[in-house]
Amino acid sequence: MTRRRLILAALIAMIVAAYFLSGADEALTLQNLQAEQTRFRAWLAAEPLTVVGGFFLIYVVMAAVSLPGATLLTVLGGALFGLGWGLLIISFASTLGATLAALVARTLARAPLERRFAPQLERINAGIEREGPFYLFTLRLIPLFPFFVINLVLGLTRMRLWTFYWVSQLGMLPGTAVFVNAGRELGNLESLSGILSPGLIGSFALIGLFPWLARAGVAVAKRRRLARRYDRPTAFDHDIVVIGGGSAGLVASYIAAAVKAKVALVERDRLGGDCLNTGCVPSKALIRAARAASEVRGASRYGVQAGEPEIDFAAVMGHVHGAIREVEPHDSRERYEGLGVDVMAGDARLEDPWRVRVTGRWGERVVTARHVIIASGARPRVPDLPGLDAIEVLTSDNLWRLETLPERLVVLGGGSIGCELGQSFARLGSRVELVEMDDQLLPREDRDVAAEVEARLGGEGVGVHLATRARRVVTVDGGHALEVERPGDDGEPVVERLGFSHLLVAVGRQANVSGMGLEALGVETREDGTLAVDETLQSVLPNVWACGDVAGPFQLTHASAHQAWHATVNALFGELKRFRVSYRALPAVTFTDPEVARVGLNEREARKRSLDVEVTRYALSELDRAIAEGETDGFLKVLTVPGKDKILGATIVGQGAGEMLAEFTLAMTHGIGLNKLLGTIHSYPTRSEAVKATAGVWKNAHKPERLLGWLERYFAWRRGGSTRVAAMKTVDESMRRS
Repeated sequence: MTRRRLILAALIAMIVAAYFLSGADEALTLQNLQAEQTRFRAWLAAEPLTVVGGFFLIYVVMAAVSLPGATLLTVLGGALFGLGWGLLIISFASTLGATLAALVARTLARAPLERRFAPQLERINAGIEREGPFYLFTLRLIPLFPFFVINLVLGLTRMRLWTFYWVSQLGMLPGTAVFVNAGRELGNLESLSGILSPGLIGSFALIGLFPWLARAGVAVAKRRRLARRYDRPTAFDHDIVVIGGGSAGLVASYIAAAVKAKVALVERDRLGGDCLNTGCVPSKALIRAARAASEVRGASRYGVQAGEPEIDFAAVMGHVHGAIREVEPHDSRERYEGLGVDVMAGDARLEDPWRVRVTGRWGERVVTARHVIIASGARPRVPDLPGLDAIEVLTSDNLWRLETLPERLVVLGGGSIGCELGQSFARLGSRVELVEMDDQLLPREDRDVAAEVEARLGGEGVGVHLATRARRVVTVDGGHALEVERPGDDGEPVVERLGFSHLLVAVGRQANVSGMGLEALGVETREDGTLAVDETLQSVLPNVWACGDVAGPFQLTHASAHQAWHATVNALFGELKRFRVSYRALPAVTFTDPEVARVGLNEREARKRSLDVEVTRYALSELDRAIAEGETDGFLKVLTVPGKDKILGATIVGQGAGEMLAEFTLAMTHGIGLNKLLGTIHSYPTRSEAVKATAGVWKNAHKPERLLGWLERYFAWRRGGSTRVAAMKTVDESMRRS
């Protein structure tokens, strides 16, 4: 703690001590104020400046150090100075004191409390960023929140002190007026509860409701102003029109149909979207085929001689497309029409907030709906790289049309898609070079996690180029190469060329937002290109919602389904209750070998948020099942609240990581801590035992050493005999050292 903080803390401690030691806390009661009311007024008449100045200073100090009694001082001010002058004096004194209290909290406690209560403060800071001064104004007008609590909590945020001051000046004015006015009747009051008569309670309730009503009114007015330009239909064809037949759109349609709403689903290509046709299903089928090849190569370590596998790439792709065909009926038109969904094949464009024009081979049709859900998905992002337009670029969309195995494959992008596909093609026999701009693979994961994947890829022959930037595509010796640049050992950039027969671009995905008429209707996009929606997935228009990849921020199939539930339920029943989307327990898996699975926070994010966490780690090399199978690479890492078993996040690296993660996801969703996971019976020998073992590592680090010392002494006493005295001396000595 700095010298300035020490002085400030000592000063506050002296003020608090003086307050209680002087008996001011006992003197500042309603009965004493009533008894001394006449003397106070006489003193005011004799020395007005002294009384007013002293009163002002005392009020400021009490508010600044959050001493009890401010309410009674407010009542006294009303009795002494009347409504007008009392309100003026107390309003400025209370605001100045509140601002000083916020400054004290900011100076003394912000740094440690930001780390300790980072998630809570992050939500408050997000509210301030979203609503600005109105956020504090709302709190000031709601008497449920004590003013001193607001002072201290808002002092820990990033709100400017000047903003805090003027908003507090306005926001506290109504409540101050109530108590100052009550002070005029000080002699008639029997208790402070007498101030809050039924009429005043009603007034406070209206004051508290006003900000919410005002905020809702402003939002409705803003949205209705956009919608007022259009002619709202008197009747509707559907309750909901869903644009996009991918994961999000299918789930939204399913939910709407399940509750008997009339729903139309518009898809211009194939139902199932990326997940079925170009993403999850085909990639996992390819990964399985590649893993089979790797298992054949490594069979000799189990005493099985198989040699180098022979790869029939056409048969591999046949397996991939066969998987798509088998899953396809789950997302078929027939299934959804059987559920009552009106499925339309064509392009959708919003003519106004309620009318959607659908254009297909069969012609055009305008359908009306009370709500529209945008679930148009995303597509691979292709960078603006010189020379790229001269070649046929592979992406996760068109990759599945390959008929021959790429001889030399360069993968641009070391995220999940790049690592998964790069490893798979290397296992199938391609020479693979993987290029990543960051200094590690999987940039969102912890460095030790990425290191496990990098080591395995390198061991399987993948050339991994980190901190490397692609410059252009060039022609060399009748072929093509990717020219890249990386920092040299001497600080100068090193340029090299990576020759390829095929170039796979996997640098992320961009939302499909154009061509649907959203721009003309004022539906905005964020900086990353996704549609701007609030926490309930509602856009700037009151009846237009978005979910899935087009809404972000997580482009995962299960995230799309999670959002689709919220968007559909909020659209259909939002007048009664709305649900905010929470991503706190959203799992994510990278299907490399070893797999990388995570839910909640990792160490990288905890550091970014300045959050104090406790890290518990368990190596899979200690797990019996992993040892028996010879798959001991990887570890489990759990982040908890320091000293407590509450799980903030879990990361697993290793075979079957995605399956093991489900237990942590369940625990985080339902508030189950490590103690209960440790007390759960797990089958032996299974990989899921690693979850229990990790909980055991945490428990061992928090064992009650003092109690165990007493137990050791107790058992030594019970054993008796010649060893008793020696044992007790040993225990005493060990406890002294601890």
